[in-house]
Amino acid sequence: MKSALTIIIPVYNEAENLLRVEESLLNYISIATVPTQVLLVNDGSKDNSQALIEVICNRNSAFKYILFEENRGLSAAIKAGFDYTTTALVGYIDADLQTNPEDFNLLLEHIEAYDLVTGVRANRKDSFVKNMSSKIANGIRRAFTHDGMDDTGCPLKVIKTEYAKRIPMFKGLHRFLPAMIMLQDGKTIQIPVRHYPRIAGEAKFGLWNRLLGPLADCFAYLWMKRKYINYKVSKSS
Repeated sequence: MKSALTIIIPVYNEAENLLRVEESLLNYISIATVPTQVLLVNDGSKDNSQALIEVICNRNSAFKYILFEENRGLSAAIKAGFDYTTTALVGYIDADLQTNPEDFNLLLEHIEAYDLVTGVRANRKDSFVKNMSSKIANGIRRAFTHDGMDDTGCPLKVIKTEYAKRIPMFKGLHRFLPAMIMLQDGKTIQIPVRHYPRIAGEAKFGLWNRLLGPLADCFAYLWMKRKYINYKVSKSS
């Protein structure tokens, strides 16, 4: 059966999590409300991630991968996933599995009426510093973008691929995906999803790139908003 949803999973030094990723995504594929495949995007990992990725993809036809020549960052990995997606819908989840793939079904309930459906982490299981810095960063972002989103950092999203491919991604813009869909006159909604503590691996974001980095990115977004080209073709030969 032809897939309708591609789930992008950026990977950077996540060898300790990849077998869990395989098991969890296989379980989800078996209950997904639309035919689903997985695209692992290896962002130049320096551990054993690539060897594990190739083993996983070789034994599961629903799993594919791409490997960067060097580490380029989360936004680049997400953009590559968008570029290589051929299904009508594209999803995104982190390899640390602090969100549950089963909750993609909650998001898919709304994707017909919306162009991006994002999770919002209910009862977050992160440290006080991480929670507070994320809350402040989200508040700053909302003030700049007026996107109405409470938790754009939630690593669980579903987007109509035609919209995702038109996003002009640059470093840090993964935090602005709902705002960039809105620039295309797309409709967005946020849905509460489950959240879990990180079990293995290391967090890739510290205080600087969780709080001060997004502040600088807000100015990049404002520049993008002024320069963004949006058009729809009504007829062609």
